[in-house]
Amino acid sequence: MLGKRQAFSFLCRSYGFENHQENESLAIDLTRGGNMTRKGWLLFTAMSVIWGIPYLFIKIAVQELDPIVVVFARVGIAALALLPVAVHQGVLRRLRERWLTVAALACVQIAGPFLLISYGEQLIASSLTSLLIAADPLLVVLFALRFDPSERVSGSRLIGLLIGLGGVVTLLGLDAGGDMQQLLGATLVLLAAAGYAAGALLIKRPTIAALPSLGVVTVECITATVVLAPLAVTRLPSRIPDLEVIASLLVLGLICTALAYLLFFALVAEVGAGRGSVITYVNPAVSVLLGVTLLAEPLNAVIIAGFLLIIVGSWLSTGGVLPPQLKHLLRTTRQQPISRDTEVSELAAPPRK
Repeated sequence: MLGKRQAFSFLCRSYGFENHQENESLAIDLTRGGNMTRKGWLLFTAMSVIWGIPYLFIKIAVQELDPIVVVFARVGIAALALLPVAVHQGVLRRLRERWLTVAALACVQIAGPFLLISYGEQLIASSLTSLLIAADPLLVVLFALRFDPSERVSGSRLIGLLIGLGGVVTLLGLDAGGDMQQLLGATLVLLAAAGYAAGALLIKRPTIAALPSLGVVTVECITATVVLAPLAVTRLPSRIPDLEVIASLLVLGLICTALAYLLFFALVAEVGAGRGSVITYVNPAVSVLLGVTLLAEPLNAVIIAGFLLIIVGSWLSTGGVLPPQLKHLLRTTRQQPISRDTEVSELAAPPRK
């Protein structure tokens, strides 16, 4: 996955929207008075689930396969699925002069983070992994203090950064701190989140931002596959994996990577970046729910507190703006229903001048 909230800006530019406000206005016009279309809701729901389930299937796969093999299979399957679509749309031609740049981005944004997450999930729960990855927007803001002046924060955004980092410390210190293996696993996952954050800053650069997003993702998956192939060959299992492991690899490659990006592009085009970015706050909840119910992972007050601190901190540090649909919903719920007697008295009253 990309650094998702920042990737929305990149994708909007790929679709011809120069800024979020114009994109939101267009989305509101298209959805008749600000109401999301049925297609928009379906895409939103699908993405909320699809980017919430990878950690469950990674956890299943790494119990039997080497993490390098898991990531190689995931990106290889995704590349095979995305390549025909990219060729059909003719987006690869524009990457000919920038393929080295995109290949380097693949190592930072896909190969590295996917490997770190897979190794980390050998040591920690899938639910904890998803919560730590949710700190990605916080790391973007933190890195921007040094590398991107346009993203530097102050005021409420700085407070949000501190709150979110407090959530990370809560998870590391209280939930994983008592076990050195869990602490190592959590550190690996945080390094993966750092890779996503660094990638999010890199895709803002003009040399990458001007490229078609589908082409970039496709080349990234191909590059990661080629880079990991020599290592994966030496770590192949001695027997055919169990059916649930094979199914997990197929889900990770086809659904959580290839289909996820195609739906991601469609979601941005349908509802706009502001509304679509809400999925970044729903994904961890989906992952925790699956981990607790299907893998019997623990859910305690520390995990809940860390989750809430990270989500609130991420929201504040990235602007603290509610999507238009949620604003409209909150305004609607505040309005008191008008009684029949009130309506009659209003009709009977003389008009005000």
